Amino acid sequence: MLTATMKNALTRLSRGPARTAGASSPAPTPETGAARSFRPEIQGLRALAVLMVVTYHVWFGRVSGGVDAFLLISAFLMTLQFTRRFERGQRVSLPKHYLHVFQRLLPAAVLVIVLVLLAVRFLVPATRWADIIGQGLASLFYVENWALQAQSVDYYAADHSMASPFQHFWSLSIQGQIFILWPLIFVLCGLLARKFGWNYRAVLIPVFSLVFIASFVFSVQYTASHQTLAYFDTFARMWEFALGTLLAIVLPFLNFPRTARIVLGWAGVAAMLSCGFILDVQGAFPGYVALWPTLAVSAVLVAGATESRVGVDRILSSKALARLGGNSYALYLWHWPVLTLALVVADRESAGFLLGLGIIVFSLAAAVLTTRFVEKPLRSWSWVERRTSNAVVATVTLVMCAAVPLTAWRVDYKAKAMAPVSVSTATNPGATSLEPGYVPDDQQATAVVPQPERVGSDWSTLEGGCEGAFAPSQGDEVIRNCALQPAEGTASKTVLVVGHSHAQQMLAAIKPLAAQQNWNLIADVKGGCPYSAVEPTGNEECDAFNADLRQYIKQLKPDLVITMATQSTPDSPDEQLSTGFESTARDLGQQGIKVVGLRDNPRSSKNLAECALVKGVDNPGCVMQRDQVLPTVPAYASLQPVLKNTTFIDLSDYICLPTTCPPVVGKVRVFLDSNHLTETFVDTLAAPFASEFTRLIKW
Repeated sequence: MLTATMKNALTRLSRGPARTAGASSPAPTPETGAARSFRPEIQGLRALAVLMVVTYHVWFGRVSGGVDAFLLISAFLMTLQFTRRFERGQRVSLPKHYLHVFQRLLPAAVLVIVLVLLAVRFLVPATRWADIIGQGLASLFYVENWALQAQSVDYYAADHSMASPFQHFWSLSIQGQIFILWPLIFVLCGLLARKFGWNYRAVLIPVFSLVFIASFVFSVQYTASHQTLAYFDTFARMWEFALGTLLAIVLPFLNFPRTARIVLGWAGVAAMLSCGFILDVQGAFPGYVALWPTLAVSAVLVAGATESRVGVDRILSSKALARLGGNSYALYLWHWPVLTLALVVADRESAGFLLGLGIIVFSLAAAVLTTRFVEKPLRSWSWVERRTSNAVVATVTLVMCAAVPLTAWRVDYKAKAMAPVSVSTATNPGATSLEPGYVPDDQQATAVVPQPERVGSDWSTLEGGCEGAFAPSQGDEVIRNCALQPAEGTASKTVLVVGHSHAQQMLAAIKPLAAQQNWNLIADVKGGCPYSAVEPTGNEECDAFNADLRQYIKQLKPDLVITMATQSTPDSPDEQLSTGFESTARDLGQQGIKVVGLRDNPRSSKNLAECALVKGVDNPGCVMQRDQVLPTVPAYASLQPVLKNTTFIDLSDYICLPTTCPPVVGKVRVFLDSNHLTETFVDTLAAPFASEFTRLIKW
């Protein structure tokens, strides 16, 4: 039956050229119950989709597939609009169309962005502000999905354990991008159809079929290899829009029996509602698994109005769902920031039933008010429709209402973060305060450093690139990541720091000794990649980087390599040797290279810098108990008598007190997130490191 129906549809599409804009008005488009001008059940479908999104986010901590429903529906409706315009001979002005679209979208979005920023200023720690401001700007200009893509591969970005209140704008950003691209394709196809006298829908079908196939194949492959990136990728999601477009094109010619449409409608709703429970949406989308919710929504759209008492459209067309559907856009905008900010205020990881119910009720109330007093009045503002210039002024004004405060706050934040701060070991001793016999200075500072705005970016680095004899001969990333602090004149030694970010963070402690002893100090590190010369790490990118780095070490022939010997476990005394450390030390020893293995600092599952800012430095929840995060005997103990070329340095006594590991030591913030040390604190480890190094290493 389905095959015959599709054949009939294609036959009808191929019957002669469509009338062009210059011709008389075409005959009415044939419309079954599934393809009418007014589709009240679509409002109900929107209502179900937003309810799925909100309830799954608030109560289940999962992704529902409801967003995929929104993507397909938006393309479906946009296609209906353009095909009807063309077939009625109506002229389409792209500038006016774009202005009209964003005049409908921007008012509610701008209101939410501005009010959320205000709430963030008072409720969220300053360490989060830079990230949230950046995402606010990305959301305003419909590129939030790209911002999240970049963030997901930026290992050194600020800790993102707390979701941004603007994170949900990723789907709206993709929609905004499609709302720009699709009309352009529609118009170009229309020009082509008019020039050659072709049927408009017959032109659209191969174009969007090609988009669907190309995007779907890319999505499946990209999801399999880089799912986190694919989730936010515009092209990886484009097939969902193309499916909605193709459905809208052929739907008027699909004449299924009423019984079949009743079954399709109920099956579609059942599949749509069950998607989030059955599938790992967040971990598997947008590959072929996303066919589930998109085909489910397609089934409901094909079912249309069955005019049956048992049809699902009777429920979807109800007044309650229609009203909720009318507020679905505003509800989607509000629910996520309300959820994330409520969890910050309540200091909880999940909402639970009662708090979740309050979040939903508050979000719904905010959505109704936004729709009633912002969306509808501005949408029906006749002044905007009189002239294109009026529409331009209105749109620019809306954008500026959010762009100005966002930009001003960003400039102010960066100024504070980059402002030079004079840090003295007398006033802010940091680790020096834990040295035996330390006597506090009478003028010890009352302010803790670094300032909150600087904490998240307070990383240790080397400034200069590797040039000349120090330049790696192969490996793009090894070449790009290589940094050098050269010696003055003739160097006494060449020292190379390798490994992941925990090796990098120790550069601030190593640099002063390197300058004092006139080393050529080189760092070639990659975030998330322990240096393992022989054994695989389980990460293909890391293994490729390490293979090139091993060749660089053979080329450089350093006197000493410094790397991490151990890796600690968050909130646990379970310490392990760093991946491949023993075989790496032996490999370096065979080349006549000495090795210094550093003991890792303790780690937490929470952002200790933020915890201290919000709750206070002495709050028990922000202080790690030393015996619970650091074993008495280090994991490398058995290797000390075996690896003759290797020396181990443990600075734990300068990071932790005898019984605790606090977030602030000697008026200096120890942690910049849950496990990395601030450069400001590591600076104060320079003296203990130099003392241990010179005691253990005899050049």
